[in-house]
Amino acid sequence: MTNTAVDQDERLRRPARIRSVQVGDTRVSFVPDGAIQGRPHRWLPDTTDETWAAHPQYLDASGHLVASIGGLLVENGGRALLIDAGWGPVSLPAEPESPNGAVHGGALLDSLAELGRRPEEIEAVAFTHLHIDHLGWAWHLAPSGQPFFRRAEYLVAEPEWHQRDLLAQGISEEEAAALTLRVRTVADGQEIFPGVRVQITGGHTAGHTQYVITGGGTRLIAFGDALHSPIQVDHPEWSCLYDQDPVQAAEHRRRLVAELEQADTIGFGIHFADAVFGQVRRDGTGSAWHPLNV
Repeated sequence: MTNTAVDQDERLRRPARIRSVQVGDTRVSFVPDGAIQGRPHRWLPDTTDETWAAHPQYLDASGHLVASIGGLLVENGGRALLIDAGWGPVSLPAEPESPNGAVHGGALLDSLAELGRRPEEIEAVAFTHLHIDHLGWAWHLAPSGQPFFRRAEYLVAEPEWHQRDLLAQGISEEEAAALTLRVRTVADGQEIFPGVRVQITGGHTAGHTQYVITGGGTRLIAFGDALHSPIQVDHPEWSCLYDQDPVQAAEHRRRLVAELEQADTIGFGIHFADAVFGQVRRDGTGSAWHPLNV
C-alpha cells in the first residue's frame, strides 16, 4: 500500500479539519463543529460482519464509523452563506442501547473565525434538513439573547418546513420560536446565492435538500445526509437507520452517485470523516469515493 493510500485510510477514521475548494470564483470550505461515532451495523443495517472485516479502513480504533459534524461556508464576492450549522456545544458519552457512540460538538464558531468570518457576516443559513446535528448553532442563543447569526435568514425547503417537529429534536419552545422568526422557505430549483441552487431530494427526511454550487465549469453537490459514509457510494442500496423513507433514499442515492461520476463534478459529504470533498470514480468493482487532497 502506498503512503497516499495509507493517508486516505487514516482520513476515513478521523474527524475532518478545515478544508477548502475553489469552484470558479466561489470558495467553499468545511467548517468543523465536532464529530459523532456511529455503530456500523446500527447505522447501516444491511451490512454484515464480513462487510466491516473487508473494509476496516472505515472504522476507528473502537470499531465505530466516524462522522464529522459542521457546516459548509460558501463565499463569493465578499458575501457569505452557510449550509448547515453543526450540532452546537454538546458532549454525550456512548450509551449501550444507542446507535451512536460518543458525540462532541461546539467548534463551529472557532472554525469560522479561523476562516476569517464572524457569525454576523453570514447573510443566510441554508439547511439540508432539520435534524439536530445540522440545526445546532442556528437555535442556540448568544449571551445577548440574540441568535449567533443575527443578520441571517434561515432557508428551509418548503416540504421540510411544513413537516417539521423541532421539539422532537430537543429544542425548547423558546428556541424554536426564535428560529421560526427567521425562516424563509425555498423551492426546488431556486437560486439562493450566486451559483447556488436548491435541489429537494426527500428520502432522508420529507424535504431533505442538497445544494448545487456551480462556477468556472465545475459543479459541487453538497448532498447532506443522502450518504452518511463513503462506503455507500459503492452500495447505494444501503440505507441509513436515520433515513425516514429508506426506499426513496436509496433511489436518490443511485441517481446521486451517477451524477457524481460526471466530469468536473465534486461531492461534499458533511459526515464523511476527514474526506468531506471528493469525486466518484468507477474501478473494476464499482464506484468509489476518492477524497480530494485539499
